Amino acid sequence: MAQFSLTDLSNRPGEVVEAAIRGPVDITRHGKRKFVLLSADRYDELTARDMRRAYHVDDMPADVAEMVLAGLEREDD
Repeated sequence: MAQFSLTDLSNRPGEVVEAAIRGPVDITRHGKRKFVLLSADRYDELTARDMRRAYHVDDMPADVAEMVLAGLEREDD
């Protein structure tokens, strides 16, 4: 995931927005992650889901499995 500081967002907004078109962007303040910038379409996809649903690993839809794996990979960093 791309990462920019709040200063970068102020000084280079075009670059930050272009990165957000490609995927979510971490926005940091004093080196700590504070915000995530993402496209409106991606936000709509995320908020349209009922995240309270539980799945057995064998029955998990592919898009949910991808999201879980991406989250686990971020935790490894």
